[in-house]
Amino acid sequence: MVAIKKLIEKLENSKIETLKELYGSSVEVLEEQSQRYLALLIDFQTHFKQDEAAFFSSPGRTEIGGNHTDHNFGRVLAGAVNMDNIAVAAKNNSNIIRIKSVGYPQFEVDLAKLLPSEEEKYTSVALVRGISARLHEKGFHIGGFDACIDGRVPKGSGISSSACFEVLIGAIISHLFNNGTLDPVENALIGQYAENVYFMKPCGLMDQTACSVGGLVTIDFKDPANPIVKKVNFDFTKTGFALVITDTKGDHSNLNEEYAALPTEMKAVAKALGKEVQRQITMDEIIEAIPSIRKIVSDRGILRAIHFQGDNQRVVDQVAALETDDFASFLKMVIESGNSSYMYNQNIYATNNVHEQGVSIGLALSEHILKGKGAWRVHGGGFAGTIQAFVPHDLLDKYIHTLEHVFGKGSCYNLNIRNQGAIQVEL
Repeated sequence: MVAIKKLIEKLENSKIETLKELYGSSVEVLEEQSQRYLALLIDFQTHFKQDEAAFFSSPGRTEIGGNHTDHNFGRVLAGAVNMDNIAVAAKNNSNIIRIKSVGYPQFEVDLAKLLPSEEEKYTSVALVRGISARLHEKGFHIGGFDACIDGRVPKGSGISSSACFEVLIGAIISHLFNNGTLDPVENALIGQYAENVYFMKPCGLMDQTACSVGGLVTIDFKDPANPIVKKVNFDFTKTGFALVITDTKGDHSNLNEEYAALPTEMKAVAKALGKEVQRQITMDEIIEAIPSIRKIVSDRGILRAIHFQGDNQRVVDQVAALETDDFASFLKMVIESGNSSYMYNQNIYATNNVHEQGVSIGLALSEHILKGKGAWRVHGGGFAGTIQAFVPHDLLDKYIHTLEHVFGKGSCYNLNIRNQGAIQVEL
């Protein structure tokens, strides 16, 4: 904890080297971020009347490899990005957590009540209560604190605003009450638990892990209760490429059945071969069984199983390419993954609304601009929402101008991979 007066002086009068690690070396960006931190700090002091505080930051995430593989115990490749949520926080010597987020009303969580509540379903209160309860259950200290949060990971952006928020709360409690001893992977697991049990929404672990650990990470869900998380040693900033996520502004409503069908159909193919999930079978076994299983599973299910097998292995090959600094091969595999999602996984547009194909248009425009020079793929769940592209810097302006011409100004997020996960920011 540092005196707020001293933090204000640092932000007003000196260059903060720590911010370069989080946001890059652009003078314009660093000045904007310094002002962002300063405004949040002043808001915190004014609202909560505290004299000391600490800064925290957690990044959003992007899925890079392994599209719809985690739910069948597969592998993924993901990365933290330089779009984050930040917080100013301090203990308040009570049993109440008070959180005020920019643009939202303040809410409170009484730590005397740690059980899940149906009334809190789908709320931030549920996430904070669930994280606190799980930390307490695992022997960590918890307590009341005040926090102001500025979220720059937009909802619906495909960059996982909920996971970013969850691991931010975990980091705050870790540093305020436990000397920063919460392991990043454990922080991710606790966030997932809170989302599943208290927020009451099923989710995998990829989002929370990428946000909490930082950098590029590969996760193997072969044993989903004990996922293997490995940080990938690669410096994306030296590639000469930007990572652009584009929101195609598709309608996410009425897509629950489309999303649910993906893991269900993959598992149906595995079941036809006497197993539970795709990870337990091989491509050769699928090919051998196709004539007989077509009688009991859909052809689309078989194609989705083929996608899983290809993308699951592709994650291993992508990691190997990055670790040997073979970025050209990595880009080639990004395109292969995108093509597999399009042809086999078939999660580019909803079959009940073929007239709306924003993701398809975004991918077509990306190929038109980047063919032979970059890479592009569907991002995340698919059907509507976001696409991902790796864009060489000399084509960045053209790419963003073209995509925003179609999907609207501000629909493109120009990002980089951030090496830091959910952290306390030491100025």
